[in-house]
Amino acid sequence: MQNLYLRLAPFSLALIELLLLAATAALIVFSSQDASRVDQPAAFRSIERAFADLARRKRLCVLLVGLGVVAIRVALIPILGVPQPYSHDEFSYLLAADTFAHGKLTNPTHPMWIHFESFHIIQQPTYMSMYPPAQGLILAAGQLLGSPWIGQLLVTALMCSALCWMLQAWLPPPWALLGAALAVLRLGLLSYWMNGYWAASIAALGGALVLGAWPRLRWHLRVRDALLMALGLAILADSRPYEGFVFAVPIAFTMFLWLLGKNRPTFKRSVPRVVLPIFFFLFAVSVATGYYYYRVTGNPFRMAYQVNRATYASAPYFLWQAEPPEPAYRHEVMRELYRSERKDFEKSFTVEGFLGRVAQKASSGWQFYLGPLLTLPLLALPWVVRRPKMRLPLAVCAATIAGFAVQSWFLPHYFSPAVGAFYILLVQCMRQLWHWRFMGRHIGPSLVRAVPALACAMILLRVTAAAVHVQIEPVWPRGNLARTDILRQLQQQPGLQLAIVRYRKDHDPVREWVYNDANIDAAKVVWARDMGKDDNQELLHYFRDRKVWLVEGDGPVREPLPYPD
Repeated sequence: MQNLYLRLAPFSLALIELLLLAATAALIVFSSQDASRVDQPAAFRSIERAFADLARRKRLCVLLVGLGVVAIRVALIPILGVPQPYSHDEFSYLLAADTFAHGKLTNPTHPMWIHFESFHIIQQPTYMSMYPPAQGLILAAGQLLGSPWIGQLLVTALMCSALCWMLQAWLPPPWALLGAALAVLRLGLLSYWMNGYWAASIAALGGALVLGAWPRLRWHLRVRDALLMALGLAILADSRPYEGFVFAVPIAFTMFLWLLGKNRPTFKRSVPRVVLPIFFFLFAVSVATGYYYYRVTGNPFRMAYQVNRATYASAPYFLWQAEPPEPAYRHEVMRELYRSERKDFEKSFTVEGFLGRVAQKASSGWQFYLGPLLTLPLLALPWVVRRPKMRLPLAVCAATIAGFAVQSWFLPHYFSPAVGAFYILLVQCMRQLWHWRFMGRHIGPSLVRAVPALACAMILLRVTAAAVHVQIEPVWPRGNLARTDILRQLQQQPGLQLAIVRYRKDHDPVREWVYNDANIDAAKVVWARDMGKDDNQELLHYFRDRKVWLVEGDGPVREPLPYPD
């Protein structure tokens, strides 16, 4: 029984949601009441009328969606806490945030850099995150406001507001507000986009701006909409450039057909109002981005990501690329992680490995974006794809999926630029589902109403479980809490501290501890790798004014030990 529980634990939320959905659907299908009848409860009808009245106030809805995300998540802090960083990516983004928050574009290479080497960070020619700058800028704004997580909170709220604004351009107001509410419940409150430091919401924000600007641009030919589209494209280029490019290809093709097609606007109107604003905005952003990479890597056309992968990686990013020779590693933990990447890459070229990778990508994407609840509306997708208006969102989703299908790895936020297109299709499916009948009865309205109701129920269930400490998912707050506890202890010590981290031979390289601030010498606590007694001496000599501690990264005791003389 215990073995069965461990196997089902990663899918516990999906199983609970499936059971609730199955029970609700059975009640609807086998009920004798027709949802189309006018004798529905008066309270229910009044709620729907109030919702429709609110939805017609479009600007207010956009504002309320964002404010609601902030208010609800802040109210949940006593139960869910403030997340702590855990993954390599999060620490890398936080390094960029700390750099930008101190008014710098990058940091000089530290004299003791070999003791600080870590994942997703470059040490030469400068010391900086390997990622594009958008995520770091968002977290830097939060750091200036008091905590990097404030930036994550605000950008996720902006993302949900942008999705509401985008949906209003594609769908009737009540359906647009419903789609935004589902995005809040699915992505905006309890997902890792909010409860972490991945800053994945920024790419979804960029995609929503592009898709929301496109219909308005066709209707009104306004410079404002062209600039919003350009802003969305710039955000994608500086957050997820590859996925952003794949996302933009169908939109660029559609715009090209519009500008040169039979029903095209005149060049006298389209060039100054559409083409030139987008061109000059993106040109200015390209120059700024090039200057940023010039400061970080010494070459405006070479990304920090390329430097990092060329320095450390032993497996390519795309399946068609050749495997590079294994670099020389100075730390065993780094060798193990990059060798595991190489093994995963090589498995993709076997039938079993390739099918397993496809299944893994599909499973993780389905669990994050859909789950059983949002899979229900997609039963109407075969009817929706026949609508000409839905061709562009469908093409965007298909192009984005095809884009990460050839990548060596996948995480759900790789799809984030196309989240807006996905929600357009999802809500249109719900509109189609509304008209469904079963054995002569109109069951569609009840099925549609059940989706947001069960989504709210799942939020309440998860929050209640966290409040009473019933574990149906990973514990809250999220993050490497052991590292956070030790960091807090060291920060309370008088003077400056140096923490030398030692791992066991069976250490999981995903659980990394060695990450530092942008200005290492000025940091209260410096984290370094244990390189052995002799090699540690140069580090101890350099930081001779600091108290030195030994941290057992895999130890059962959550406290630092005095470093042995």
